[in-house]
Amino acid sequence: MSELEALLADMVRIDSSNPGLSGGPGEAAFAAHLAGLMGRLGLDVDLWDVLPGRPNVVGRLPGSGGGRSLMLIGHLDVVGPWGPDAFTPVVREGRMYGRGAADMKCGFAAALLAVEALLAGGRRLPGDVLVAGVIDEEWESAGAAALPARWRPDAAVLVECTGLEVVAEHGGFAWYEVESHGVEAAGVDPDHGVDGIALLAPVLAGITALDAELARRLRARYGRGSVHASTIRGGDQLPAYPARCTLGVERCFISGENVAQGQAEMESLLAAAREADSRFRGELRTVVAREPLEQSEGEPVIAAVAAATAAVLGRPPVVRGDIGWADSGLLVEAGIPVATCGPIGHGEHTADEWVDLASVAATARVLERAARAFCA
Repeated sequence: MSELEALLADMVRIDSSNPGLSGGPGEAAFAAHLAGLMGRLGLDVDLWDVLPGRPNVVGRLPGSGGGRSLMLIGHLDVVGPWGPDAFTPVVREGRMYGRGAADMKCGFAAALLAVEALLAGGRRLPGDVLVAGVIDEEWESAGAAALPARWRPDAAVLVECTGLEVVAEHGGFAWYEVESHGVEAAGVDPDHGVDGIALLAPVLAGITALDAELARRLRARYGRGSVHASTIRGGDQLPAYPARCTLGVERCFISGENVAQGQAEMESLLAAAREADSRFRGELRTVVAREPLEQSEGEPVIAAVAAATAAVLGRPPVVRGDIGWADSGLLVEAGIPVATCGPIGHGEHTADEWVDLASVAATARVLERAARAFCA
């Protein structure tokens, strides 16, 4: 097994499932593992709890002075396992399979290999190079939200899988819950029962109509705005009117849309339901909401990473947007420009999750070159 394979395999074996999603153990063990690797490289290590028992970790390679600082950042958490073998890494035909292999422990392997290469070069860069792992990206991004209060690099590279393309902008999203209140009664008592599930029908119809309208609007280069019903829970027995029903809704935003717009749309849907039936009593709750990210492709860190991909791959760089939200959104809101670039991977959140190992090595070379250019 190569150094890269061993490095990544050790990471994949650590269950860092987000406890908010799956009741998993959280990120502490993986954060401690990264802290140990950073320490062995000679980095100054900062490990601190953002939530109880759930730490962020940052390793700092000090510069000689006078240069810009660059942070190589990723999220420590993974979604829940698909089965007992999810955290057993398997290498097959140049790919490593396993939970977190692509999303996104491969990025940490690339970042550490890049720092190792910088150290092997002997002379320190003028600017600091940092490697950061943050908690909770798969749920509420508490780690990325807390990071800028403690560490504020001049720019960052988010090492999520992008197929070695550079992502400069991305979509946003909001998750909502609509709770409809009925009156529980026996199914044979329509004079007293109020159907909390059926009263949501105008909201569901409104979601379908709104999504059709969004499909007709101008698209971003990376996709379109959308809305859909995600989950529904209501009633507990067939022969009874349900006392309540909770509907989960996801709204995906593109450039030109925003969280306030999504809130207004949802409130309008509830108003239509009240107009359709005066018995409708509904409450709207926003679970999480994140704005879409817009950046100029001329941002220095984006230009540096794009130039590095061109040099390593021997072809013109691809700079694009992505519909999926990432922690980069919170960093940019805090005033930290971000380029997203990482290996070739597939099957995130599925039982077929894998990363191409050669692309992890290529990502390490890209990160090294980008750091040398940006931190000069």
